Amino acid sequence: MANSSSGDSVTDRLVRVLETFTPTRTVQTAAEIGRRAGLPPSTAHRIVGDLVDAGLLDRDLEGRISVGLRLWELATRSSLALRVRQAALPAMERVQARVREHTQLAILEQDEALFLERLSDPDAGANITRIAGRLPLHASSSGLALLAFGEPALQERVLARPLRRVSASTPTDPAAVRRKLAEVRRLGHAIAPGYIEEVSTGVAVPVRDHAGRATAALSVVLPRDTAPALALEELHRAAHEVERALRSPA
Repeated sequence: MANSSSGDSVTDRLVRVLETFTPTRTVQTAAEIGRRAGLPPSTAHRIVGDLVDAGLLDRDLEGRISVGLRLWELATRSSLALRVRQAALPAMERVQARVREHTQLAILEQDEALFLERLSDPDAGANITRIAGRLPLHASSSGLALLAFGEPALQERVLARPLRRVSASTPTDPAAVRRKLAEVRRLGHAIAPGYIEEVSTGVAVPVRDHAGRATAALSVVLPRDTAPALALEELHRAAHEVERALRSPA
């Protein structure tokens, strides 16, 4: 792709435009997109117009821009994330029916836990996780499961960076996180009391491939004072089901 006068490529600018959309910011004006993407107004309007013409973005009658259905369609074709979600959903439904708390599925994406699915009971406790939302690996039970059973290079890369504190209980000392990861590998699951919200405990297990690396993580968010034994029992059973499903011929 050709570079602009500022040195960034067309692809860079397209990605910056698309990244201005978030789970809570689903509709914007072209001017807002340009400002958030750091683009000149004329460039932003041209890129947005091209993406609307291609069906990747939609424009409503008031000129507001949202993500287009064609972008969703393209993203789900032959997607590993879609295959993992399809394999996990039946097992997740059984976990949620038994535990009756938030049940979630996450994968590793750009050194963060990206959540593909969440099933919730109306009476379930607090939970900030959203579908297509992200959480730091060191600060969430799903992230700890992905990190503990991930590549050693991933662990070193994450622990070499400043670790963001999400709540008062989030571990931010690399040595403490290393000890936690060793515990997760020994137990086969992660328990994160108050790491994201002080009132909740996240529990998670890895979904592993034939080499033992984490393909995904299944988790449940419990009220802080709830014993995790039942949730972990159900999660381990579900993870084995998902692993078998993913290893079966498509």
